[in-house]
Amino acid sequence: MQTPTNLFKQCLAQGHTQIGLWLGLANAYSAELLAGTGYDWLLIDGEHAPNDLRSMLHQLQAIASATSALPPGVPAPHPIVRVPVGETALIKQVLDLGAQTVLVPMVDTPAQAHQLARAMRYPPDGVRGMGSPLARSSRWQAYPQYVHEANQQVCLLVQAETVQALQNLDAIAATPGVDGVFIGPADLSASMGHTGNPGHPDVQAAIHDGIARILRAGKAPGILATTESQARQWLAAGALFVAVGVDTMLLASAAQDLLARFRIATDAAPARPAGY
Repeated sequence: MQTPTNLFKQCLAQGHTQIGLWLGLANAYSAELLAGTGYDWLLIDGEHAPNDLRSMLHQLQAIASATSALPPGVPAPHPIVRVPVGETALIKQVLDLGAQTVLVPMVDTPAQAHQLARAMRYPPDGVRGMGSPLARSSRWQAYPQYVHEANQQVCLLVQAETVQALQNLDAIAATPGVDGVFIGPADLSASMGHTGNPGHPDVQAAIHDGIARILRAGKAPGILATTESQARQWLAAGALFVAVGVDTMLLASAAQDLLARFRIATDAAPARPAGY
């Protein structure tokens, strides 16, 4: 058996747009449900959602389970794990869980990007620890050549979300082993002095410029958008992997909209006569 091909990485390298959804509920049941809806990728968030290694594992298993039951023509979503911090040991653990693609926040320098690229790979290209007999990633050595094939299939996405990162963006994007650069609008706006206002013209201009620079480096730009207009704007600008929603926000919005329709109907109804 051969180590599975990372089709998400392959699509980015070929310039194919990938539409994703952010998973913040930290729940395998909801992850399995959403894995059947047709998104190209799903992001398991370990930075701002209450995830640990076990809950990440459960969601990876749930997404894989849903993928095996998809009807013909429905794309299988690719799971991406965002780690809370770019530590070599943590990246090793997440890869061993079976994630092929990892998103790392707050990458400000090319030196950081280089260290992360090495953390993703086995020697001699990197420093990932050897432990495949214990790892789901190798299917406990059912992929007999895993340690020789894994380096080609891992995908590193780094987040540029500070003024310093934008200053170093060309070098970060050019780092060998970095497959994509994800721009974080919320943290970037705070770093630029516009906390809570990613729509500020200066922030928007910086994002447009960042996407163009990442593309010039031959890498894939990515971003999270929480409205349709934002998502379409960044897709038009050239972003290749775009999260177009967040599960927590979708659930809250749908619940609020449903309740509002009934509140309006109740408020418009005539008052009941006394005694009812």
